[in-house]
Amino acid sequence: MRWSGQELGVEQSGALPGLAKLNNLVRSVQTPDFAGVTFHEVLAKSALNRVPGQSAMPFGWTINPYRGCTHACSYCFARPTHTYLDLDAGDDFDRQIIVKVNVADVLRPELAKPSWRREPVALGTNTDPYQRAEGRYALMPGIIEALASSGTPFSILTKGTLLRRDLPLLVEASGHVPVDVAMSIAIYDDELQHSVEPGTPSTKARLATVTAVRDAGLDCSVFLMPILPYLTDTKAHLDEALRSVKAAGGTSVLYSALHLRGAVKPWFMQWLERAHPDLVPKYRSMYYGTNAYAPKAYRQWLGQRIRPLIRAHGLDHGREDPVTGGVRSSALAGAPAGGQRAPGRARLVAADDRLPDSLSLPPDPSALF
Repeated sequence: MRWSGQELGVEQSGALPGLAKLNNLVRSVQTPDFAGVTFHEVLAKSALNRVPGQSAMPFGWTINPYRGCTHACSYCFARPTHTYLDLDAGDDFDRQIIVKVNVADVLRPELAKPSWRREPVALGTNTDPYQRAEGRYALMPGIIEALASSGTPFSILTKGTLLRRDLPLLVEASGHVPVDVAMSIAIYDDELQHSVEPGTPSTKARLATVTAVRDAGLDCSVFLMPILPYLTDTKAHLDEALRSVKAAGGTSVLYSALHLRGAVKPWFMQWLERAHPDLVPKYRSMYYGTNAYAPKAYRQWLGQRIRPLIRAHGLDHGREDPVTGGVRSSALAGAPAGGQRAPGRARLVAADDRLPDSLSLPPDPSALF
């Protein structure tokens, strides 16, 4: 990959407004391999992010080596985080990528502090650590090594098949700390997947990565989320999804309905107007005003639809991480690390389905609104 950039020591008139104010910006880089994308390399002051929680889990920890994501998923909940530098949550999120080039270097001393309690750290709960640029920057190997050598459990959630590059490191790390891996695979229709997630690897490639993780001796969860109303909530689609996950060797599945927070909603609705204009009125009736989550009635209906399929594929229920929203660390449950767990039935983790099987709802979700 050929990269060319300009050193930025002072504020530049040609820089984006928010980025021009940074005192830790090293350079901005463009390359023909990422047409229309600019990578802004920065020197991070810290790597660990504390995430507020509730009750028994007062907080969690995450690491975000990148800000923004070239996966360009129209529904990505992390889009509003880009506005902190006066960048927009739409096109800028996909094309103006912040890269913390020194993230592993600042992480090591943070993990060495006497105050660090070696609580689980989640990667991939904001933007994807294995998006395509990771092939050039290779930030994850240093992060993995730092976490493992400090005795810190960690989890990774990704859509990126580049995860396979680091499987030897993850296997080695799992011998020292609990390591939990999850692939996000929400859409099992190739045309729809390319439309709504244009920068992601194919569903087939991600399922193959699940198998590679399992072949390496590690567990691998699959995030079947978000489920898109009227698009991926049919029995046929859900059945194919669960069948594919089971065949790939997935050891657990987490699902939830689409939610649209803040600036994500208008961006997703623009995609819907282009790709499926007939569904716009139905989505507006569901995600009206400031409502970010699918109505409770729809979530109940979805639970009623998917439960028989869960049973048919031999999948059980489980839980997600209570704070970060990523795959729940096995360290929290006292489970063995990585591939040390005895094989068993795959578990299904339901993020918004806590409903009895006896619930009876209409066969068409449009009847609920």
